[in-house]
Amino acid sequence: MTHTTPPGWYPDTGRPATERWWDGAAWTAHTRPLDAVPQQPGPDGYGPVGAAPRGFGPPSRPPARRGAGRVARAVPTAVAAAAAAMAVAVIVTAVITVGHRGGGTAAPARTSAPATARASDAARSPDPDPAPPTAGPALLVDQLDGITLPVPAGWEKPTSTVEHVTTMRTSHSYECPGDSASFCYHGTVTSNTAAETDLSSAEAVAKADIKDAADTSYDKDIVGNLNYDGITSHTRLKSESVTVAGRTGYLVRWRVKTGAGPGGYVQSVAFPSSVGSESMVVVRLAFDAGPDGPPLGGMDTITGGIRPIGDATNGGVGSSIGP
Repeated sequence: MTHTTPPGWYPDTGRPATERWWDGAAWTAHTRPLDAVPQQPGPDGYGPVGAAPRGFGPPSRPPARRGAGRVARAVPTAVAAAAAAMAVAVIVTAVITVGHRGGGTAAPARTSAPATARASDAARSPDPDPAPPTAGPALLVDQLDGITLPVPAGWEKPTSTVEHVTTMRTSHSYECPGDSASFCYHGTVTSNTAAETDLSSAEAVAKADIKDAADTSYDKDIVGNLNYDGITSHTRLKSESVTVAGRTGYLVRWRVKTGAGPGGYVQSVAFPSSVGSESMVVVRLAFDAGPDGPPLGGMDTITGGIRPIGDATNGGVGSSIGP
């Protein structure tokens, strides 16, 4: 049986007293001090921590600095070799004893996997089956970026999405109004580390992200579907500084019109993460316009309810912002 390792923070043997983020498929550039952030509950079976493994095997250790891991590797190897020698000695003694007592040849003893392999596997990867953390249904946890978001009443945290990012959305779907066989949602919110890593300010990140956020929500989605017959125009409604999770950030909001359907509202909020290397975090919000979409004020409610993990306040979780 092949064990898989869920996403999470694991010790970086190449950097003492440091943890590195394993995203379920590969080691990332995210690091943090070993005791920087206490372990907090994650979502129940969703998101970057606590998510069901996506079929990847256990990770290898992050590359160690030259010479730094030689002593650490030598210790488990010596222990494994000693354990293997002891196992062989026990088996030989048992065979001789049985042969002497019974006057015949002893049947081969069944043994488990070699001790060397077991010790090597234990040294090479973290526990493959840690107990998954949980969170209540009214809180969405993005442990990689160190934040929680309030889940409005009538919304859900899907267990899987096309984009592997922390996501919540309205519970009910509908057939997209454009030339597409896809299903759309009246409201969607995602949280992810900013892709524009060369941009240093929250304002620059938010302004660069808003077009991608609009295109993904109302033009072509990630798999190329033209769900609303494309965006025909947009109007900027907001572009301003904002405090998010105790950090100074920036938000940009557009009203977009589409070839089919009522169009919608799209917002990109960028702010520094409170954990690790303090990479920029981007929270995208997309609400349908028209009577079926969530009230526009819900964007402010969700943005204002974002908290650092471990914050004593709950950010108004579970509040209603509409259907």
